[in-house]
Amino acid sequence: MANLVLSECGIRPLPRIYTTPRSNFVSNNNKPIFKFRPFTSYKTSSSPLACSRDGFGKNWSLNVSVPLTTTTPIVDESPLKEEEEEKQRFDPGAPPPFNLADIRAAIPKHCWVKNPWKSMSYVLRDVAIVFALAAGASYLNNWIVWPLYWLAQGTMFWALFVLGHDCGHGSFSNNPRLNNVVGHLLHSSILVPYHGWRISHRTHHQNHGHVENDESWHPMSEKIYQSLDKPTRFFRFTLPLVMLAYPFYLWARSPGKKGSHYHPESDLFLPKEKTDVLTSTACWTAMAALLICLNFVVGPVQMLKLYGIPYWINVMWLDFVTYLHHHGHEDKLPWYRGKEWSYLRGGLTTLDRDYGVINNIHHDIGTHVIHHLFPQIPHYHLVEATEAVKPVLGKYYREPDKSGPLPLHLLGILAKSIKEDHYVSDEGDVVYYKADPNMYGEIKVGAD
Repeated sequence: MANLVLSECGIRPLPRIYTTPRSNFVSNNNKPIFKFRPFTSYKTSSSPLACSRDGFGKNWSLNVSVPLTTTTPIVDESPLKEEEEEKQRFDPGAPPPFNLADIRAAIPKHCWVKNPWKSMSYVLRDVAIVFALAAGASYLNNWIVWPLYWLAQGTMFWALFVLGHDCGHGSFSNNPRLNNVVGHLLHSSILVPYHGWRISHRTHHQNHGHVENDESWHPMSEKIYQSLDKPTRFFRFTLPLVMLAYPFYLWARSPGKKGSHYHPESDLFLPKEKTDVLTSTACWTAMAALLICLNFVVGPVQMLKLYGIPYWINVMWLDFVTYLHHHGHEDKLPWYRGKEWSYLRGGLTTLDRDYGVINNIHHDIGTHVIHHLFPQIPHYHLVEATEAVKPVLGKYYREPDKSGPLPLHLLGILAKSIKEDHYVSDEGDVVYYKADPNMYGEIKVGAD
């Protein structure tokens, strides 16, 4: 930077002061290699910018010394720019450049093999843990143990649901009778009508990502959303109430849909499925009657501690996991209608989640993308199958955030999604969630 001083009528350079040259500027005979040319003085009157001594002349002169030129290193930012541009160009709602057969071909053959003995070993493990926890809590019977028991037992009830879920998909074994027997025992024990749920869950998989035809945690259109009464809207979009929704969904389905998982005449079921639905409803009724009888045996308070509270912890796990498999990504994910929907594109809108140590307890249900596309794969092969298909899926696979021992990082994601994902447009074949700004007052979408 040039050194300047102001005179009374202009700008003049400072007196020339030269320091002793550094060694790298000196030759062997100590004579400077570079000679500095003295500054040339300019007459202010000869410059068109000169000024008179009165300070307000028409002409000014700017006399500066030019600094030594330095070279600024050029950083090649093209790879970073290309990566950012590629990210911006990627459209998650666009048809993928691969098909279902490409994904299937990448999965190792042994991942399709169902081992009923291995599946049963998980059932025996989980049932043993459930009874051990109940026995231990009853024996110790103090208020330090009970809260720990509720969390642990509620999580194990949820693990039982996941194994029954495998039975419903037929990924438990190749024997439909074994699947149905084990499925009824597991799901009835936690008050889920096995066949009623199995059939509606099949509908969910066959129509995943479709605004109207999906069955589980699908978005409401703006018209349906606006028709909700205030209590329903409050329950549906308020934590933790929304995490208690599952039993009510079983009774009356989602807003905008009619029927019940317990009633054979529901729109959910085909005429040929009535017997299955009645069987499951009978099993559910038998379990409910057993619980009522146990109230008289051990007392209602003890039953609340042993079964009631863990049941609701299980419900919260179920709603928490299933909701986040279809909501809450940092980038809004598409939902489809009409010709834009396909089984593949709908399945690619699902999300994997990492649950830390819970992954093993609830049988890797967090590996949800590959499960949605190929529900026949047993849960103990889902992680390997997912790793195998990642190169095929590319950007259509969204790597889950890594969890600590417990998936506490997902609580913020859940809260943000509940606050912002309210409805989708009534029109359009590729739509995205919108927020109701009047739900909680002014909502700043995207602000954390």
